[in-house]
Amino acid sequence: MTGRHDNRDTLVSGEENRAMFGAIALRYDLMNRVISLGLAGYWRRRAIAFLDPTEDGCYLDIGTGTGDVAIEILRRRPGASVVGVDPSLEMLALAKTKARRAALAGSISFQAGNASALAYTDASFSGVITAFCLRNIEDRRAALSEMRRVIRPGGCLVVLELTVPGGRLLRMLYRVYNRTFIRLAARLLSRGNAYRYLVESIEDFPPPERVTAMMSEAGFEQVRHIPLTGGVVSIFVGVRV
Repeated sequence: MTGRHDNRDTLVSGEENRAMFGAIALRYDLMNRVISLGLAGYWRRRAIAFLDPTEDGCYLDIGTGTGDVAIEILRRRPGASVVGVDPSLEMLALAKTKARRAALAGSISFQAGNASALAYTDASFSGVITAFCLRNIEDRRAALSEMRRVIRPGGCLVVLELTVPGGRLLRMLYRVYNRTFIRLAARLLSRGNAYRYLVESIEDFPPPERVTAMMSEAGFEQVRHIPLTGGVVSIFVGVRV
C-alpha cells in the first residue's frame, strides 16, 4: 500500500493535535454520541471484551480522552487498575472528574503522555488498549513498537479505530454520511477544524490489511481484524508472545 496511506497527509503535528482536541474537549463526548449514532459505547465495550481484563491486571489506555474506556474497564473488572494516557490536558481534566464521580479515582491514574515514547518500563502492563487514537498518531510504527514493549508476555494490544467499509456500495454511502452529516454536526456542535480533520483522517487511514501488517511488523503475533457495524469501525488484536 502506497500513496496517501504512507504519507499520512492529513495528520497534524503533536502540538496541533493537543490544541485541536483541547479546544473541543467540553463537547467531545456529545459529538462522539452524535456522529456514532449512539454506537460509541457499544464499540468500546466490544473492544474491552477482546482485551479481556482480569481482576488483578494493570492496563494502559492510550489516547484515553475523557476516560470512557478506562472507566469501562473498571466497571467490568473492579479489581483491575488502569493508567490512561493522553496528550490533551483538557481531556485529562474531564477524565479525572468522571472517575471521581464514578468513585473509581483510586484505581485510575490519568497522565499526559506521548504514544510514540511511553514513559513506562518494559513489560509494565497486562495489556494495552487504544480507542480512536492510532489514526491521529504521527509515527504509528514507533507507537506500535512502544505498545508492544510495555506489554507483559502473553498480554495483548487492542486497537479500536474508525475505518472505511470494504464493500463498494456501503463505502459510497459511508463517505456521503461522513461528508454531509458529520460536517453538519461539527458546524452545529463544535468550533474549528477538528471534525473536518476527523472526516479526512478516517478516509486517509490505512486499510485493515495494512494495519494488521504494521502490527505484525511491530512484533505482535496472532494478529487479527474484527470489523464492526459493516466495517465503519474495526477492532485489531495482537498478542505479545
